[in-house]
Order: sequence, then structure tokens, then C-alpha cells
Amino acid sequence: MIGQKLLFSGLRTSASRWINRLNEGINGRGQASFSSCSPKVCIVGSGPAGFYTAHHVIKARQDAEVDIYERLPVPFGLVRFGVAPDHPEVKNVINTFTQTAKHSRCNFYGNINVGKDVSVEELQQAYHAVVLSYGAEDNRKMGIPGEDLAGVYSAKDFVGWYNGLPSCQKLNPDLSCDTAVILGQGNVALDVARILLSPINILKKTDITQPALEALEKSQVRRVLIVGRRGPIQIACTIKELREMAKLPGTRPEMLAADFDGITEALKNVPRPRKRLTELLLKTALEVPNEEEQERRSKASRVWAFQFFRSPVEVLASPDKTRTAGIRLAVNRLEGSGERAQAVLTGELEDVPCGLIISSIGYKSTLIDPSVPFDSHKAIVPNINGRVQQVAGLYCSGWLKTGPTGVIATTMNNSFDTAKSLLDDMASGTVDLSASKAGFHSITGLLEKRGVKPVLFSDWEKIDSVETSKGEAIGKPREKILTVQEMLQVVHK
Repeated sequence: MIGQKLLFSGLRTSASRWINRLNEGINGRGQASFSSCSPKVCIVGSGPAGFYTAHHVIKARQDAEVDIYERLPVPFGLVRFGVAPDHPEVKNVINTFTQTAKHSRCNFYGNINVGKDVSVEELQQAYHAVVLSYGAEDNRKMGIPGEDLAGVYSAKDFVGWYNGLPSCQKLNPDLSCDTAVILGQGNVALDVARILLSPINILKKTDITQPALEALEKSQVRRVLIVGRRGPIQIACTIKELREMAKLPGTRPEMLAADFDGITEALKNVPRPRKRLTELLLKTALEVPNEEEQERRSKASRVWAFQFFRSPVEVLASPDKTRTAGIRLAVNRLEGSGERAQAVLTGELEDVPCGLIISSIGYKSTLIDPSVPFDSHKAIVPNINGRVQQVAGLYCSGWLKTGPTGVIATTMNNSFDTAKSLLDDMASGTVDLSASKAGFHSITGLLEKRGVKPVLFSDWEKIDSVETSKGEAIGKPREKILTVQEMLQVVHK
């Protein structure tokens, strides 16, 4: 879901030269720029944005000390809780993050809810700079009647359920229906479709949670419709995810030929990556398969399809009004072409019977502390190159900075840019390093008074060891602990 396996070898040459100069303690005028006072940086959030920002700061300044705060007792954010279980290669980036966490000038403090257990203002008093990297933890609402009915879930919660996010473990989705509708056509939507339709013997070898595995084993879902408001050329997934969907064992695609009218002609004017993606979609939807593929499809017991030019207008209730029985879709046409094409309502409606609806229309960030500026419309912290506007020494990176877009590689570059802004401000004196800051030492007393016990990275390693041992016993890479209480029990044994 989140992207491809990443290493730091891809950083730009110019950026490397800039880092080397900082490593030598030299500013743009050739003068020593480091203060005798060790810069103390606090990063809120231990997902990719937090760890990449920490890595860049530690690498660039040999005197910088970085503390990473995390609300949960476990690190890695969406790499742990967002990446699909059948994409273990994407999670290899955790190895790089672990190296950062174990660096002598980096500390991880889990089980601290910033905004509740400690305020951003208190962190600003304790550190020279604070970077907010806590991501996008809320759902975007569809804003249509019936979306609160039973049987309607956000993709964020559904993904969190099968990936072991503690706050989603009571979701208990009803999978007793034949047809599921997923609203949205990005990589998360395809992840959800793939998990719903994957053979259980594939999922049993992943780190999907045991309760989710048991529920999926009993699932009656045989048909998944992946609905988008625009057309095949505007589809939001990447070619890797589409290829996986096309080859998913035990499934076959069933799409409307009419949705692809004129697409071949339109492909002449689109960029190469988009062209390759759309050509694969055309081949999957319309091309007569070879003999081997025909045989594979003929044996398939489950079906999936993209439905284009459709927008949700209402979730239809069951006769007793207690749960979903279907979804009403508005039929669209496109105005314009390519990426800028807009969906326009035709006035036509169609009803699709289904018992499960998953809204995959995006995540959004929330405000965790009233002292932080926040654009509620864009759901981001207003910033310029990661510098929070009107608040000196406060920065943001990741989805809180840009909105929920891109893959892990995007987040890496995004975090690098924020780190560069922070390091430039240290070098120029915009961030005042002349005064000594106590860092976590001054926060410890506050947490003790408030009954909060931080979880260190060594504590996480205890949890990690228990999870991997439990997984090995049943042939899985890990069996995740599903509640904060159980995590803390392992830590405090």
C-alpha cells in the first residue's frame, strides 16, 4: 500500500554534498556553524516521516540528539499498520528505521500521547526544535445519507483491523454477504480487495492477525466491485498493484467493455507510466486471454471488477433499517481529458445490491494540540518547506505536512526537505542553540506526575520477540499483540 522497498542510497547527489558539509560543521560562508550546545530535537510520530526526519538530522549534524515520541507502545506507524500483509518486502524498511532508533544519539519513547500526556508547548520548552510527524489518523467522510449504517467501514479502519491496530480490533466486520463495494481506486482500495479475495492458504503465511484470518476464512464475499468517479485513464492505483490483482489466484476480472470506449485513442497523449498502467488495464478487461489464462479464469470462484464513472450518493438500508443492503451510484461523464478530467453528473442513477461497503477515499490528519496552527479544510498544518507558519522552532513532515499522498519514497523526500529546513535554521541562528535544553530529562518529571510510563526501544524489542516467537509457532512471520494493555504487560514482565 505504502510504496516500494526503500534504501537511503537514492538520495540526490547535491543533497549528499550538502550533508557532507554539515557533517564537517561548515555553513554556506565557510565558517564553523555548530554551537557548543547540543541541539535537541523532538519528533512526534514514529512512522516513515518521523524516522526519515530523524535519520537526516542525525546524519547531518554530529552533535544533534533526537527523541522520537509515539502514542502507541510500538513503532513504525503505517509500515506496521498500513502495509498489506502480503507485501512483506515493503516492510524491510523497518530494518533501516531500527538502525536509526538504535543510534547513540536517538531515543524512542513510546506510549506517550502528545497533546494529552504532554503538550506541544511543553515539548517546545524542553527542545530546540519540535517536528510533528504523526501522520493522518482520521477518515475522510463520504458525506452521504446512510454512511453510518452497519456494514459500512472506512478503509483505514478495515486495514487497521486486519493489520492489528489496537483501536480497530473491535471492528468485527460482517463478511456474510456475497458482494462488497469498495469506493475509491487507489492502492489501498486494491489492498482491501485483494485481502477480501485472497485464498486463505496465502494469507496464513503472512502477519495478518489471527482474528482477521479466522473471519476471512468464513467470509461469504465472492464479488468485489472497485468503484471510481472517473475513467480508466484516471485510475489512482499503480501498475504493481493492478498486476497483482489481475493474477490473484482463484479470481477473474469482469468489467464493462463500454467503460473503455475511446481509451485506446486517448492513450496516444498520456505520459508513459500512465500509458503502461492503462494498457495493462485494457488487456485485463478486454483482451481474450491465452489458453492457460482462460483455464485459470474458468476455475475461479471469486470475481472482481473496476466500475468507472460512478459516484456514491446514498447507502441503501435493509428493510429493518439496521444495516446496509446496497449503494446508490450516480452515473458520471467526463469533461476534459487526462489527469485534469472532471466527473460531471449525468442525472442517471443506479442501485447496486451489496452487504459490505468500504470507503477508500482517503485519510486525513487531525489537530492534536490547540497551540498548533491547523488548516481544517486541507487537514494539514500550514507550512512552508516544513516550517510551521508563525511558530519558530516548530516543523512538520509527512502527511501532516502535505496531506495523504504518495508512497514511502515520497515521504522520504518530503521528510528530507523538512530536515533540511530545520538544519538550515540551526545553521543560520533562526533556531537559537545558545541556550541549553534539557530534552527528555525535563519531560520525565511531567510524565511521572501524570502516571505515564514511556516504552523504550529495548522494550519494543521484547514485544517484537514475543510476536515473532508466536508467529513462528504457527508458520507466520509474526503474530501481532492486539491491545495496548497486552503490549505493556510484555514490557513490564
